[in-house]
Amino acid sequence: MTTVVAGIDDVASRAGVSISTVSRALRGLPGVSPRTRERVLSAAAALHYTASPHAAGLASGKTSAVAVVMPFVSRWFSGRLLLGIEPVLAASRYNLLLSRLGDPESRADFLERLPLRKRVDGVLAACLPLANGDVDILSEVGVPVVVVGASHDSVPSVYVDDVGGASAAVQHLINLGHRRIGLIGGRHDDPITCPTPLSRREGYRRCLADNGLDPDADLEEAGDFTVDGGGRAMAALLSRRHPPTAVFAESDEMAMGAVRAARAAGLRIPGDVSIVGFDGHDLAPLFDLTTVDQHVSEQGRVAATLLLEVIETRDGAAERAHVELPTQLVIRGSSARRAGAEPAPVEARAPARRSRRPKALSP
Repeated sequence: MTTVVAGIDDVASRAGVSISTVSRALRGLPGVSPRTRERVLSAAAALHYTASPHAAGLASGKTSAVAVVMPFVSRWFSGRLLLGIEPVLAASRYNLLLSRLGDPESRADFLERLPLRKRVDGVLAACLPLANGDVDILSEVGVPVVVVGASHDSVPSVYVDDVGGASAAVQHLINLGHRRIGLIGGRHDDPITCPTPLSRREGYRRCLADNGLDPDADLEEAGDFTVDGGGRAMAALLSRRHPPTAVFAESDEMAMGAVRAARAAGLRIPGDVSIVGFDGHDLAPLFDLTTVDQHVSEQGRVAATLLLEVIETRDGAAERAHVELPTQLVIRGSSARRAGAEPAPVEARAPARRSRRPKALSP
């Protein structure tokens, strides 16, 4: 006996609607009236129809997939960002396609071939050096693009105030009486770095200047945004003829390496040297680390919500959105008043800034 398997066109014919309406109704997308949705579901049940994701994509012109493009996938920031992104996509029945561009060659090849074309409905570009028209090239995939981790003029973006967050960290150390404040950051010439290290360095230098302190290049070291790199940078700073009494690290992992190197050198934290990081890393409490919490998972959640809003509604406001999320200075035991300094003033607490949050998508 030959078994005839019903197709989506059979469901559409029985329900008296178009194939695209069947696809939207079965996927639970908006734009289908409750009465029509019930008629489609009844027709599908009567025909024992099981929707094929591939067929549904062909019928609707959508893939139900979103690409996340980032330079690294194994680092803490990337993992936390994906923890914010994935649940939002899953709740709206989108699959996540991850692309890693870890070196200039793979990035150039990716932008030349654009392998995501016709495979995704949208792209989240995370922490990429999207300069020199790279965003415009990425947009040639033909789907919406949202940048997360940096601001970009031509596409929607979600980011934090890296300059302001770094300034808050350095101001905290200045308020504690420190005047020789070192910096552990990213490399100036890293070809795949995003704007973040430059912005945090700007915040560090700007805060020093605002307080009448001259930035000293001898107090700046590259830490490669890793624990080991932070340790090497700290050892170099401590070898100076006049080492810093405090250090601001542009990431918590570099700050953790700095803590380890300082203790290996026999120094007390914060008795001999204060250390402040930037991230809000899960292990920061274990190191009793003062840090600037940038709420990474929330950045991922907001960016994914914004991208889906653009995909599903093509809303003009969403397509022009630039969402700046706040940072928070979390003071712990790795920073303290410099020995012999005047008592620290009470630090001004800036009121929480309200950021535009994209509304949740309708189920």
